[in-house]
Amino acid sequence: MYTRCISQTNINVEGMNVLGMLFGTDGVRGVANKDLTVELAYKLGQAGAYVLTSELNSSPKVLVGMDTRISGDMLKSALVAGLCSVGADAVYLGVVPTPAVAYLVRKYKADAGVVISASHNSYEFNGIKFFNNEGYKLPDEIEDRIESIILNNSEEISLPIGDKLGREIAVETAVDDYVEYIKSTVDGDFKTLKIALDCANGAAFKAAPKALRELGAEVFVLNERPDGININKNCGSTHMEELKEFVKKTGADAGLAFDGDADRVLAVDEEGNVVDGDQIMAILGLDLKKKGKLSKDTIVATVMSNLGLDMMAKKENINILKTKVGDRYVLECMLENGYVLGGEQSGHIIFLQHNTTGDGLLTGVQLLNVLKSSGKKLSELASVMQVLPQVLRNAKVKNEKKNSYLDDEVVSDMCKKLEEEFKGEGRVLVRASGTEPLIRVMIEGKDQEYITKKAEELAKVIEERLG
Repeated sequence: MYTRCISQTNINVEGMNVLGMLFGTDGVRGVANKDLTVELAYKLGQAGAYVLTSELNSSPKVLVGMDTRISGDMLKSALVAGLCSVGADAVYLGVVPTPAVAYLVRKYKADAGVVISASHNSYEFNGIKFFNNEGYKLPDEIEDRIESIILNNSEEISLPIGDKLGREIAVETAVDDYVEYIKSTVDGDFKTLKIALDCANGAAFKAAPKALRELGAEVFVLNERPDGININKNCGSTHMEELKEFVKKTGADAGLAFDGDADRVLAVDEEGNVVDGDQIMAILGLDLKKKGKLSKDTIVATVMSNLGLDMMAKKENINILKTKVGDRYVLECMLENGYVLGGEQSGHIIFLQHNTTGDGLLTGVQLLNVLKSSGKKLSELASVMQVLPQVLRNAKVKNEKKNSYLDDEVVSDMCKKLEEEFKGEGRVLVRASGTEPLIRVMIEGKDQEYITKKAEELAKVIEERLG
């Protein structure tokens, strides 16, 4: 079992129908106004502010940012009401990338931060995730405490009256402040570079073009007109086809594709080929190592990373440490051991010398900085790592069964036989999704057609056994 999961046990809390376990691998997430209701958002605001700021003697200050989903306004109003009801001032940042909130918590000396976003999910979903006063996502024990207050009334929250109530305060400079920070992480400029961007009609639609233009790049932009329901729709880092063609059409040196909340990024080289998170980590890791800045010559990846990353690392005398899937596990490993670079194949990459969470715009700017300073083409930089064919298939299962797949003898035997068949030249990874009722099947090997066939067979069996 590789993820912390959401159980689907229904519990009635003061008229609310909520999921039996609120927090998944990345905050609370569900269909807006069905799973993630205004009542739940209100209670998350109350309980979150209480747990994160209860030891303060002064009125706490909590930052609130969101992406472009139509449900954002509704949930923001409820969340802010919850924050204010326990005496916290809600500092509203507007539409900003998730990592901007993590950074601005520190810059504005806030006591906590909250992001309303469902990341790469489609528009009908939304989510709420918290950051502490240092800009880090919450550990399990803090999430469990918030959850217990909401579901079990485990602690009594006192509600202030009169002048002790909190208020909402709007900040107009959040995007500008974040962009200035992004620009400060590189020396020099991007003059002479032509860059294509796919903003996914999401949280990066203002910040990304602004940052790159101010760094001097010639910028071409796709999907920067959010309407509330087009976030991630056939665009962004989960749908790269349009950007691949756009890069070739514009003659760009590189393309960057963000997801809905811009905490991840994937790239496209000048020939229209995708450069994924593993390749980006290889490029950036080698550059840091050359400069003597790669702590302990180590990159932290996950079990989903391509075997090609291991092959590159062995050749270049770099260590690869692998964690469970999820940026929280990558971050935990980095913090415990003093590493500075880690991330996921999906493009969720963490630079601890700059920010406390995955940051798509920061990652993109660091990649373009290597591109400019090296004088090489992105295709040449990406060639340091050979990407082995990798197939991912999703099996739809009952949510309550998704963590018991290894207990099924048929599924377990199929996985073992495939591993034996590959003899070290491929691998099979089966894991439960942290946010959806899915089992994810990943098979890696040298023969694309063969591993595709086997992945589909295994996913079909899992659906039949656990669906």
